[in-house]
Amino acid sequence: MSETSAAHRRPPVSALELRNDVWLAAALLIGAVLSAALGSVAGVYGDDTAQGMQWSLLYAVGLTAPLALRRRYPELVAVAIALVFFVGVSMRIPELYVGNIALFIAMYTVGAWVDDRRRSQYVRIAIIIGMFVWLLVTTFQAATAPTDDGFSREGVFSPFVAFMLIQLLINAAFFGGAYYMGDRAYASALQRGALEERTRELENEREVTSAQAVALDRVRIARELHDVVAHHVSAMGVQAGAARAVLDRDPEAARAALVGVEESARSALEDLRHLLETLRTPDGDAPSASTVRLVGLADLVAHASENGLPTTLTVVGDQVALPDLLQVNIYRVAQEALTNARRHGGPDAAAEVRLRFDDDAVELEVTNSGRVASPMRPGLGIVGMRERAAASGGTLEASPRGRGGFLVRLRVPLSERVAA
Repeated sequence: MSETSAAHRRPPVSALELRNDVWLAAALLIGAVLSAALGSVAGVYGDDTAQGMQWSLLYAVGLTAPLALRRRYPELVAVAIALVFFVGVSMRIPELYVGNIALFIAMYTVGAWVDDRRRSQYVRIAIIIGMFVWLLVTTFQAATAPTDDGFSREGVFSPFVAFMLIQLLINAAFFGGAYYMGDRAYASALQRGALEERTRELENEREVTSAQAVALDRVRIARELHDVVAHHVSAMGVQAGAARAVLDRDPEAARAALVGVEESARSALEDLRHLLETLRTPDGDAPSASTVRLVGLADLVAHASENGLPTTLTVVGDQVALPDLLQVNIYRVAQEALTNARRHGGPDAAAEVRLRFDDDAVELEVTNSGRVASPMRPGLGIVGMRERAAASGGTLEASPRGRGGFLVRLRVPLSERVAA
């Protein structure tokens, strides 16, 4: 198999796992020595037992020492332990249990830790075939040996045949279990690695999303404060200027203008108080929490007219129900456009607000006469209007008119309200 991609590799072995392998090898070595010693005393092979404890010690080391490197070199360890197991059993070394455990662990490790799955499969199948060939050879030798020792061979299903079948079934279960459990461990490791990677990605996305939410919230607060404060302060500036201009010759007119300044200040404070209360509520981040609606356009136009900007309102088409968010954004765009007209249009400026309902869109157009606007850098007001247009799924046109004044046109397709 070609080089396995990083996406299909299990996580690398850790230092703790490598240390655990050393401890496992040491524990099995002690167990193998004890098993060989007890097996020798019990005489498990009778007179055919290998003579000399040194062979048992060498066999125990050969079985267990490679396991200390089982996750570093899984294939080599499995082949080495299989060969040692074959030699030890062939020499009748009296150790019956730890050898099977070591071989099982080695087979399992190849399936669980080798990323090249084809090579892993080939190594395990080769060991299994070798072991079953060996089992068949020993079975044939036992069946043809000229001796009457051991199990009786009389009958079609003799005790000898039953014993051989048990051996075949046990070996099939032994190697099949090691093969299956190794593959399952590898698949589980891949799934765990993918889950950990996805968890890291989600954590990073959460941090980015949190930062974006904070930034968007700050932008929204800044936009709302600008819309509320700029409108009222602009009106207060016009009224205060008018009061100053007529203060000496017409005290009553100056007094009326100052009353207007006072009313605008109170309105600004009321709007600010409502905005702050909205921000403090649990669902205060909902843009629709504002109380302004399209029905308030008439009052907005009247306020502009009272503060030095003659303004008219025209509604074209049959009105349709609009979402609260869209109504707030249309109102705020109209408010900002009138504020800019009052600030930059000059003393003789006039404005017209036109709200048009089409079959597929709603359009707000605010135009004003007055000075021919010189090229200028878009301020926070225009930026805020563009943000509101984008939030509603619409487009905004804001540009000077050739014959003087300024044009602001907001168009929102009604078919995109839900998507927005």
